[in-house]
Amino acid sequence: MLFWIIVAILTAAVAIVLLLPLLRGARDRISDRAGEAAVYRDQLKELERDQAQGLISADEAEYARAEVGRRLIAVSSDAEKQVGQGSGLRRVRLAELVVIVTLPAVGLCLYSITGSPELPSQPLEARLANPGDDMGILVTKAERHLAQNPDDGAGWDLLAPIYYRSLRLGDAELAYRNAIRLLGGNAERWNGLGETLIAASDGIVTDAARAAFEEALKLDSGNFRTKFYLALALEQTGKQTEAKVAFETLAKESPADAPWIPLVNEHIAKNGGAPLATAGAEKPLGNPTAEDVAAAENLEAGDRQQMIEGMVASLDAKLQEDPKNFEGWMRLIRSYGVLKQPEKAADALKRGLAVFPADSAEGKQLLALAQSMGLATEGNEQ
Repeated sequence: MLFWIIVAILTAAVAIVLLLPLLRGARDRISDRAGEAAVYRDQLKELERDQAQGLISADEAEYARAEVGRRLIAVSSDAEKQVGQGSGLRRVRLAELVVIVTLPAVGLCLYSITGSPELPSQPLEARLANPGDDMGILVTKAERHLAQNPDDGAGWDLLAPIYYRSLRLGDAELAYRNAIRLLGGNAERWNGLGETLIAASDGIVTDAARAAFEEALKLDSGNFRTKFYLALALEQTGKQTEAKVAFETLAKESPADAPWIPLVNEHIAKNGGAPLATAGAEKPLGNPTAEDVAAAENLEAGDRQQMIEGMVASLDAKLQEDPKNFEGWMRLIRSYGVLKQPEKAADALKRGLAVFPADSAEGKQLLALAQSMGLATEGNEQ
């Protein structure tokens, strides 16, 4: 019953808001005509006084009286038409009918077809008791449980990756640290904490993140994800030789068809090494193979530059066909930077952020790369 009372109040409020301007406009028009008629009548009386005092001649008074009388007749005629014919009022009445009757009737019909008026309301407690597949309700239920049981490590362990994927990075860091404190560290929890810290610092491997990955490596020495971030930490601190060796080692240890090989080869090239070709591996998108490098070494400087520009243009074209390739956007931006083409690099950054928004984990890595290359990122961080 309360629902229908609220609906009736809202309907009445909307009707009043819509009708007030129409009613005010009709009244104002009639009032304006009445005001003009009163002014003309006052002018006729003023003419009689002026003539009686000898201020104007009889001819002048007659001429002025005729002009004022003509205007008074015209105004009075218009007012009578509005009142008699009621054209403005009829429009107002029609608008009232539409607003008061037609719109609510249409709304109620639509609601009866698409809505569920017989469905009882569900307070938060009822939704928490039966969350179904609603992830928001599930998270709220878990958060309420942890507020009452803060030492439930399994609850923190469950929420941590959900917080990370939802970009609630502060909550994710707290959840990972609580899970590690209560359940002990494993490679997955330490890696999750490290990745959360990187995302919170716009793609930079901070000292805290590096320490987390080192703990993960102690527990799982064969984890390629951990090794990649530790190599990236060396690169970001300017230790190019050590970073190149770490990335080369990662490429050699990885399976031939590992999806991260193109990205690892990119970092090898960035740190002064030659991308490694792995047996059976597919040629990375836009990256040169060992044969490409050997062929380029035999070319003249101009031909070599043209060959490189052709590879970059090919990568750009492929990204237009497959824009979901995050590693491809990273390579394209860096490649334009190597070619000393900052305008094209900035354009590639803009197009990449259109696919991977700036507030996503991938978007933050694109922005971090652009900042490290000295590209302007203002206007792209929203």
